[in-house]
Amino acid sequence: MPPLPMPDDWQRALVVAAHPDDIEYGLAAAVAVWTAAGKEVHYLLATRGEAGMAGVPPAEAGPVREKEERRSAAVVGVSEVEFLDHRDGVLVAGPELRRDLAAAIRRHRPEMVVTGYFGATWTPPGVSPAYVNSSDHRALGQSVLDAVADAANEWIFPDLPEEPWRGITYIAVSELLDPPHEVDVADQVEKAVASLCEHRRYLELLSDQPVEEQARQIVDMGTMTEDERRRVGFRLYWG
Repeated sequence: MPPLPMPDDWQRALVVAAHPDDIEYGLAAAVAVWTAAGKEVHYLLATRGEAGMAGVPPAEAGPVREKEERRSAAVVGVSEVEFLDHRDGVLVAGPELRRDLAAAIRRHRPEMVVTGYFGATWTPPGVSPAYVNSSDHRALGQSVLDAVADAANEWIFPDLPEEPWRGITYIAVSELLDPPHEVDVADQVEKAVASLCEHRRYLELLSDQPVEEQARQIVDMGTMTEDERRRVGFRLYWG
């Protein structure tokens, strides 16, 4: 069965990621489509990605990566970017993270919550050896699913000052293989590449390849199908 279009009956989305640049590895193309259509999109980052730059101490890397993420968000029409200040590399799926996510969901009051793929590996089923997904991605994804319910329940985290938020209709999780839903991003590929290019210092440390070439290859991998269509895929859950 071919993927269905993403539902359109929402106005505000909250995109939740573990690190700066996670959203730009594909999801930002969908964000660009949504903001171009008049939707409001906010970003929520669990960490500042301070452990992600080889040779750069976390105290220096964190502010650099935050600035790069804010610039990157602006390219695709996002002005609201919040950081939760959890430590990079050691996110734990549990009450502490869920509480902070639930509080943020109540502050931003989205109708759709979006997060990245959080399966165990990046590799298709049956392929061995496989590439292991980041522990932070795995911990965050499950916590996001749980925090949507937490945000609506006044008794799970009764100390939160924000009023419960029960307005979420959809949770959208990025899906790499055979997504049930998709966003056609053909008209926003260049904007997605430009958004990822804002992570310039980070990408310069990853490779000697020019940043623009790296960004285009990454966006191609995240959006191009075998028949050369451009899409970002999702699996949806009810909020």
